[in-house]
Amino acid sequence: MIGLLGILLALGLLIWLAYRGISVLILGPVMALFAAAFSLQPGLATYTQILMPAAGQFIITYFPLFLLGAVFGRLMDDSGSARIIADRIVMRLGTAQAIPAVVLACAVLTYGGVSLFVVAFAIYPVAVALFRRADIPKRLIPATVALGAFTFTMTALPGTPAIQNAIPMPHFGTTPFAAPGLGIIAALVMAAFGLWWLLRQSTRAAAAGEGYGQHADNNIDVDEERRDLAFEGGYDLREIDTALQPNPPGFLLAILPIIVVIALNLVLSVHLFPAMDTSYLAEVRFGATDIASVRGIWAIIVALTLAIVLIVIVNWSRLQRLRESLSDGANASVLPIFNTASLVGFGAVVAGLPAFEAVRSTLDGLGAGPVVSLAISTSVLAGLTGSASGGMSIALEAVGADYLALAREVGISADLLHRVTTLATGSLDSLPHNGAVVSLIGICGLTHRDSYKDIAMVAVVGPLLALICVLTISALFGSF
Repeated sequence: MIGLLGILLALGLLIWLAYRGISVLILGPVMALFAAAFSLQPGLATYTQILMPAAGQFIITYFPLFLLGAVFGRLMDDSGSARIIADRIVMRLGTAQAIPAVVLACAVLTYGGVSLFVVAFAIYPVAVALFRRADIPKRLIPATVALGAFTFTMTALPGTPAIQNAIPMPHFGTTPFAAPGLGIIAALVMAAFGLWWLLRQSTRAAAAGEGYGQHADNNIDVDEERRDLAFEGGYDLREIDTALQPNPPGFLLAILPIIVVIALNLVLSVHLFPAMDTSYLAEVRFGATDIASVRGIWAIIVALTLAIVLIVIVNWSRLQRLRESLSDGANASVLPIFNTASLVGFGAVVAGLPAFEAVRSTLDGLGAGPVVSLAISTSVLAGLTGSASGGMSIALEAVGADYLALAREVGISADLLHRVTTLATGSLDSLPHNGAVVSLIGICGLTHRDSYKDIAMVAVVGPLLALICVLTISALFGSF
């Protein structure tokens, strides 16, 4: 009982202090040792022999994905490609469809591998201009961006290069396209529910006489205000893009790297790598593994690398500060992976405590089976840590192998475990202390009081509904 109290106190303090702005790089180890102390575990041994190896292994496995994803996003931004894609989608749908236009623009960019933080900065000025023109309350912008960037493209759509879709692969031997049918169903549920909620809120606001409101919009610079004037004056966005960047890429060139990422990811993970002779992976120097454990990560690494090369080639004249773009992207990858690794280390310590084993036994005793038990475990841990990738890594390191073995015993596919795990962590992770939520609200110049209710509906309630649908359908028809 005392050990469980220590875990709950450590998790509660981690959430509260992280919400107040203290870095999880510090909080992860400190709270892990705090929880271990309640179970009378040796502090230094816990830190050096459990926490640090777990954090280090996470970095070893996933750093290439963080690095390449950050560089890809930076080049898409600096070349003007992200802006062109967003503007063309907006121009096609028009101001009358402001909310679906912003959601679709965010979805296309994040599904193609652009960091959600890059997407938020790129889309925000476009969203401001659209929402002001359509007289939709500004408080709905964060939820609209969250729906397109934090939900179905992160956890549901098959093939997404998001880290949340990559983490289960080495644990289950799956690919980014695991259970594609269930993933598409989940994506449709999230998108439909989120759009229904946002359009309903917009309609209710209009009926109540609430418009965009009076906002300084200090986060928009002078150049971006030209885009706002374009909407107000009815000008062609292509003229504004030319003003912002004298030689902007065409839409096809802008979206080509995204198409390359998705297509190569499929070809490599599903067809090419499994067909290759990779028997050498069984050697001890290569980790005594097999292609099933690494093909998903290999596919994303190759796809992002070639897409980066393509961006540089087709935008050579536009990337005047290529060296700085590469450096900025690389530097931007370091803090996110170390933050997540710190939480993974915290989770490894907690997972090794006797009290955690008691909690796990309780979940197993529910008789819900490995799929539902894994969904509950990963969802709760994602909520407690405020991180989908962190909560997922904690759960899979602790119980992933056991649940996989149980699933195989009863004929449940590893693909189903993969998809359910990603969906489960993409719901409660978006609680108020989530770093992406805090950053998005800050970018929009709003507060939790202004916008969090709508974020919760589209990024917590919608994904939970999608998870329930997938669990129900898989129980009836299996994985597909």
